[in-house]
Amino acid sequence: MTTLWTAVLLGALACYAIKLAGLSVPARVLESPRVGRIGALLPIALLAALTATQTFATAQRLTIDARAAGLAVALVAVLLRAPFLVVVVLAAGTTALLRLL
Repeated sequence: MTTLWTAVLLGALACYAIKLAGLSVPARVLESPRVGRIGALLPIALLAALTATQTFATAQRLTIDARAAGLAVALVAVLLRAPFLVVVVLAAGTTALLRLL
């Protein structure tokens, strides 16, 4: 039990240290155009990585299943400039339909 609390406390301290490090960055660094571009693109890269992981991985194996087809349908809908809600419904519907088959 003590190892669990040690891990929790170490994790909390690490999170606090990371936040403190972020707050300690000088303003001139944050005003840099390069930092601005990286900051704007980082959420997109993280979301793409999360999407790929959730779509093509099951446990620790690479899989191609109904989720990949749902993602493909969503991509086509986005390219056709469909509204966000339509994209989500089409992707979810495709995935659900293919899982039933």
